[in-house]
Amino acid sequence: MDYTEFVRAVETRMSRRVKDTEKVSLYTAVKNNGRERRGIMVETKGVNISPMIYLEEYYGYYRDGCPIEQIVDELMEFYESIRRDESWDSRSVLTYEGVRDRIVFRLVNTEKNREFLKTVPHREIFDLSAVFYVLLEMSSEGTATMTVKNGHMAQWGADVDMLWERAVENSKRILPAEFFTMDHALRELVDDTSSKEGKTENLLKEKGGKRDRMYVLSNRVRSYGAACAAYPFILEMIGQILKKDYYILPSSVHEVVIVPYSKEFDLAELDRMVKEINETQLDEEDVLSDHAYFVEHRTGKIFANSEEGLTGALGGKRKNEGNNVF
Repeated sequence: MDYTEFVRAVETRMSRRVKDTEKVSLYTAVKNNGRERRGIMVETKGVNISPMIYLEEYYGYYRDGCPIEQIVDELMEFYESIRRDESWDSRSVLTYEGVRDRIVFRLVNTEKNREFLKTVPHREIFDLSAVFYVLLEMSSEGTATMTVKNGHMAQWGADVDMLWERAVENSKRILPAEFFTMDHALRELVDDTSSKEGKTENLLKEKGGKRDRMYVLSNRVRSYGAACAAYPFILEMIGQILKKDYYILPSSVHEVVIVPYSKEFDLAELDRMVKEINETQLDEEDVLSDHAYFVEHRTGKIFANSEEGLTGALGGKRKNEGNNVF
């Protein structure tokens, strides 16, 4: 079976096993960078929030020889652990006051999300854009979010500046930044042999870098944690810790790698390294940027080596003219 046939087979088998008040259906979601993902959604009559389960990982198990009935058993067990018996109070999103304390932001690639950005309020930062969403729920099982669309902003009587100011404050509070060594990151991901940090580390070591001089910046839930680089004063704080200039390598939308300045590297070389990782090690959905950035530790000012990278934030100013856009 190919993936489409597998998804349909799972839908058929799960439909036979859910309650009469539940309905299993196929669902296609457009994710970051325009990537489409197909999975199943289980709706419960009278409940307005439904879990969406993506099946790529399970398809891998099937390709490795796992029987489909065993996979469905695991999916049913997983569904029972995340299902909701009560509706979420959707009235709270009708007013700005109802959501103002839960608006946060994430960073996405501007060029790869042009169509999506036409539908949402956003703020451009170099070749990236900050987009806003409402964090409805956060638990050990994951998060429930609602993307802020242009229609929401109009309904709330808000503007981009209002959303940005509120999202920055909320993100710092709800999703605080964590800055830790590469060793710590690899210990967290010891079972993930394809970790982005590990691939970045290997390429840097090939160029003469040292793991004990590399760091990772993310949020506490490790989800869309690259946004932490845009938190106020975070770059200056990192500079105070390192006591020297440094590079930012956008290893994915979920984290960035921090490398203290060294004559062994230049921005052009680091740009090529980031692009290689994006093309060979990351899912398209996780790619943030093909550009590395250089930060002056005393000022927090950011420099990019590419005119394309500068144009988005600085209106086409000359190459290597820094600006603390964060």
